[in-house]
Amino acid sequence: MRTHKCGEVTKQHLDETIELCGWVHRRRDHGGVIFIDLRDREGLVQVVFNPDETEAFAIAESVRSEYVLHVKGRVKDRLEGTINPNMKTGEIEVMVNQIEILNESETPPFPIESDIEVNEEMRLRYRYIDLRSTEMQQKMKVRRDVTRNLRNFFDDREYYEIETPILTKATPEGARDYIVPSRTHENAFFALPQSPQLYKQLLMISGMDKYYQIVRCFRDEDLRADRQPEFTQLDIETSFMNEDEIMETMEEMMKQLFSEILNVDLGEKFPVMTYEEGMRRYGSDKPDLRIPLELVDIADEMKEVDFKVFSGPANDPNGRVVALKIPNGSDLTRKEIDVLTKYVSIYGARGLAYIKVNDRDVGLEGLQSPIVKFAPAEVWESVLSKTDAKTGDLIFFGADKAKVVNEAMGALRVKIGLDRGLAEGDWKPLWLIDFPMFDWDDKNQRWNAIHHPFTAPSCTIEELEANPGQALSRAYDLILNGTELGGGSIRINHTDMQTKVLEILGIGEEEAREKFGFLLDALKYGCPPHGGIAFGLDRLVMLMTGSDSIRDVIAFPKTQTAACPLVDAPAIVNDIQLRELGIKLRKPAEKTES
Repeated sequence: MRTHKCGEVTKQHLDETIELCGWVHRRRDHGGVIFIDLRDREGLVQVVFNPDETEAFAIAESVRSEYVLHVKGRVKDRLEGTINPNMKTGEIEVMVNQIEILNESETPPFPIESDIEVNEEMRLRYRYIDLRSTEMQQKMKVRRDVTRNLRNFFDDREYYEIETPILTKATPEGARDYIVPSRTHENAFFALPQSPQLYKQLLMISGMDKYYQIVRCFRDEDLRADRQPEFTQLDIETSFMNEDEIMETMEEMMKQLFSEILNVDLGEKFPVMTYEEGMRRYGSDKPDLRIPLELVDIADEMKEVDFKVFSGPANDPNGRVVALKIPNGSDLTRKEIDVLTKYVSIYGARGLAYIKVNDRDVGLEGLQSPIVKFAPAEVWESVLSKTDAKTGDLIFFGADKAKVVNEAMGALRVKIGLDRGLAEGDWKPLWLIDFPMFDWDDKNQRWNAIHHPFTAPSCTIEELEANPGQALSRAYDLILNGTELGGGSIRINHTDMQTKVLEILGIGEEEAREKFGFLLDALKYGCPPHGGIAFGLDRLVMLMTGSDSIRDVIAFPKTQTAACPLVDAPAIVNDIQLRELGIKLRKPAEKTES
């Protein structure tokens, strides 16, 4: 039906007769000559209708925006002064002698190419219209290029691409499972996989050696800009490779990807940082290294001061007191500081103390803050020295439980760094290692796995049992610009260690057999040392395209309420289907008037 795509026609096709198909992007009638910008996936081309071509011209007069056309004509140079340097096809136009309207179109619910901001709910309801935009077409192209590049990388290195089941068994991986009732097994349920974790470990036990998969995963959890109930990840597992070898391979993969897709050089060697260092310097396990600001511990200075807001956390083993210097930050207004105070409250901070350094050389008299009076001059001199504060700087303080301080001040560091243009460089990758094995849950009085229950510790069983809170894991995360791209670990490959880890997590022998019996049995049959990693593909493409949300790089995403406005899902099913599944719905409780 067509000989060329719209965006591919250039001067090399001059005087050729070609056929094009596409959508009417824009129609203009200039003194009896009709110009149409015809659009397809590859871009735009200007097609021209002259009144001399009576039949074609008459049809062109009836054409409107988003009509689907098939045209035939000759490629000509544009007249001098009409060349459009902003279009790939801007030096030529197609003089049409035949036109066929393949389909008409109603007026779209919103303009496809416009500066007018369209409500996201509307964009998702008419996603097939939204996807026609140049921006969305380009993002889908980048996604295609990324997945093709990744597949080529692993195929070249003899990894097997193996599909794992979508209907599987519920396992505790940190989020709620999506449950699927079974019609053929009464009162039993499948679960959609949160990841292929256990299957890929079983593949290593099966001797597959190196595996990868671009796989759909499902998590029934609260949503954020970088979360979806269904998402895609690049999943990888290898045998007989330690963490350094796996990290080196993944680093090579990421460098090749950015070089070939974005023409970006990520550098020779990614820096490696421990979890402890990341939390101490940046208050984060995914620090954005583009931002040079760092947290400075000042608990020692604050232990003896009368200011309980500082001295309390300073003397609390679980507390933390930090200072964050903002170079030339004394120009921040009281109103701006109030906005930042409200911002850190999102993370549990009860306030945001600060000092403006108006004159570094004159001691206390050069400091402006309501908190200066609560500590002697030598304390503030030590703080100024530790933070290397200079005249014109501003220092923010965080004092509370370490978790609150890290989250609040870590987020503040990033916000101020980006808002004030302090970021250095475009891309700053980082490996984070030496994570704790477990995190203590005060509310439920139990240990939780930082990564997942199948991550190997870097200590013996005896050391793990004696002090689970001090045990480190053989895990590694790849961070880019403050975003976790992927997380992985060396896995447990001995039954006794796996049983002990489950026991520490409060999973007894009976429950362990019920949920993980197949894995515990498999580990007995010559399980090789193995490890792997998984990358969030949506998140990776989001970063590479400069998008604000992964919804912008998924063809048909869900809303923040996990709904699909396009097909109106989730939806009610009929009584016949429910009876086949042995399910009876409970009526929702009636709401009482207040």
